[in-house]
Amino acid sequence: MTRIVGVHGVGNHLPDLDPAGAGAQLASAWKQALAKRQGTTVEVHVAYYAHLLNTEAAQGLSDDGDPTAPSLDAALAWARALGAPPEIAQGRLTRPVRQIAEWMATRYGLDSKLVRWFVATFLAEVEAYLGEREGAARHEARLIVAQAVERQCPDIVIAHSLGSVVAYEALCTLPAGTVGLFVTIGSPLAMPDVVYDRVETAGAQPAPRPAAVERWINVADVGDLVAVPSRLAGRFDVDADLSETIGVFDFHRARKYLESRTVAAMIAAAR
Repeated sequence: MTRIVGVHGVGNHLPDLDPAGAGAQLASAWKQALAKRQGTTVEVHVAYYAHLLNTEAAQGLSDDGDPTAPSLDAALAWARALGAPPEIAQGRLTRPVRQIAEWMATRYGLDSKLVRWFVATFLAEVEAYLGEREGAARHEARLIVAQAVERQCPDIVIAHSLGSVVAYEALCTLPAGTVGLFVTIGSPLAMPDVVYDRVETAGAQPAPRPAAVERWINVADVGDLVAVPSRLAGRFDVDADLSETIGVFDFHRARKYLESRTVAAMIAAAR
């Protein structure tokens, strides 16, 4: 039985459940997705931290509220990373965050309302986590992940979206050789200005692989709005950057990555 600790991404706040119940629900969903190619040969525990991130700001952005300066700056940097035209990427428009979302929806052929929600949620949760280097939410989220790894003794840690940032920083606090394989999926770790320059190891070139990790593989789909740039090599000391085609953007849910042949092959090789 392969033991996996999962670290979820943005948009996973489940307010009707306590953290333990929310983590169990996500773990069940992850295990179901992995079972498509793995059968019942994996044991999954999800480190749940979404309750620590204030998502009220996301509601304001999705309802056309005024974004905070950090959220606006992050939105513009994100748009530049995706190759938005100057009038979008330089914030010349009247409702820049909404119009960035509309541009993303048009470019990728996605539902504009869902993209607006996703953009607002991503910006709010990234700011809630990375906004203060010594902030309580950042400290507690890292601690939850680190403690899950210490308790579960997993063969593999799989971290999605913002969860890859939380997991990276958490794994940097653990002893050498704690985890055999670290897999990041749909990771924004290399996104300039928004994430990369704000992680704990910012400034190192490349940023080191956590000592706790024996091997680190990054997987990204070219259509993932958040995994920009899709490759981490050059900015982080990863062992490999792999591409996967997971189809139409699933609003950054982990499911399609977890069902992919690439992730299945890595899990099989780790046994």
